[in-house]
Amino acid sequence: MADIKFYSGESFPLEMHKVCIVQKLNLLPIEQRRIAIDEAGNNTFLLKNRDVYLDMLTDSGVNAMSDRQQAAMLVADDSYAGSETFFRLERVIQDIFGTRFFLPAHQGRACENIIAQVFVKPGTVVATNYHFTTTKAHVTLNGGSIEEIYKADALEITSDKPFKGDIDLEKLRALIQRQGAEQIAFVRIEAGTNLIGGQPVSLANMRDVHQLCQKHGIPLVLDASLLADNLYFNKLREPECRDMSLREITRTMAGLCDLIYFSARKLGCARGGGMCMNSEEIYKRIRDKIVLYEGFLTYGGMSVREIEAIAVGLEETMDMDMISQGPQFIRFMVEQLVEKGIPVITPPGGLGCHLDAGAFLPHLSQAQYPAGALAAALYLVSGVRGMERGTLSEQRNADGSERYSDMELLRLALPRRVFTMSQVKYAIDRIVWLYEHRALVGGLRFVEEPELLRFFFGRLAPTSDWQDRLVAQFRTDLGDSL
Repeated sequence: MADIKFYSGESFPLEMHKVCIVQKLNLLPIEQRRIAIDEAGNNTFLLKNRDVYLDMLTDSGVNAMSDRQQAAMLVADDSYAGSETFFRLERVIQDIFGTRFFLPAHQGRACENIIAQVFVKPGTVVATNYHFTTTKAHVTLNGGSIEEIYKADALEITSDKPFKGDIDLEKLRALIQRQGAEQIAFVRIEAGTNLIGGQPVSLANMRDVHQLCQKHGIPLVLDASLLADNLYFNKLREPECRDMSLREITRTMAGLCDLIYFSARKLGCARGGGMCMNSEEIYKRIRDKIVLYEGFLTYGGMSVREIEAIAVGLEETMDMDMISQGPQFIRFMVEQLVEKGIPVITPPGGLGCHLDAGAFLPHLSQAQYPAGALAAALYLVSGVRGMERGTLSEQRNADGSERYSDMELLRLALPRRVFTMSQVKYAIDRIVWLYEHRALVGGLRFVEEPELLRFFFGRLAPTSDWQDRLVAQFRTDLGDSL
């Protein structure tokens, strides 16, 4: 994004792109939104998109494509095997990451499934800066367990620490000593810790973790799905990176890792994913699983048109104007909410603005799923769909008891190049109104609870008539407004 000083004295991000294709949005009256959230079982995942005004559920698969990406999709080679489209993407991967081998998959969790099957054995441990829901599910399904080795400041809601995603080296050393290196399947670094506010990992920390893993013969795996944001924060916050190009930072990070995987629905702004590595031994261990689960080696379950788009999208990720847009919009939203006294994760991270639902709704216990309740309430008063990132996103303990999350967050994702500044300001306005009437918001309870990944399709009900009272207050304050 351009560094612009406005004569008016205002300060807000200036977009370095123009909109070429538009999609009509709907903003339903609040009474219709009340019906929609009820039909969705108070789970924002189950809302119909036609009932959503601003879809801030995720940045996965919903980032805006560039004109160059859409043009590239027209020249795709539709061959089942040996497609030139695949080789174009492979060359881009090799150039950007500096790796020898690339294997495609239809999305990030497909990579997680295969990596877990190859590396995780019953009783082994995957150490990570913080878990992600699908990553943890694949590890546990293969008999392993997750050990989180984040630093203490990672869970501080209000902070000025620049890299809250860093791994605690002392915790990693202690884990190796306690478990034995042979019992650690791999160390996973998530470049942008999704569940604790999209907080970045520093290049310096990655280098220290690499050295420790190499000393003990433990594979180091990078989840690069949120790499674009992580590159931006390293370029701005890490002294070592200030004079490096984005390509140099990327190659340096990649050179520290034995295996890199990513969801192109985030990194590359198209629908797909993949894994890259230098080790021929790791490549061969993974290769057969691609054919078994995903498709042939030169399409990996993806449309070749999407593969063409990913190749262009990855090249565009090396442009500071492109990767800065999301974090700068997020920073604007966070700073505006902080100014209004609304509890949010700081410093602003990547992926989205994260409301601290625990502090927003302090009268609700975690057993009442405050982050889920806040997601339902915000949709009700605004038509904005966010994602619960709290206890609902956890799995129950083996004995059936609830595992309470470290944080109760409502994530409001800001997909790249999708929303306008006026839409962001609208979301801020409705959040402020809801905060002033937060005492009206009650809890949720399950009426249909899946055993696995319940946050995707579980159904809940309000514990009282709080939603009807919220609608009534909205009408009192805002009249006929949508």
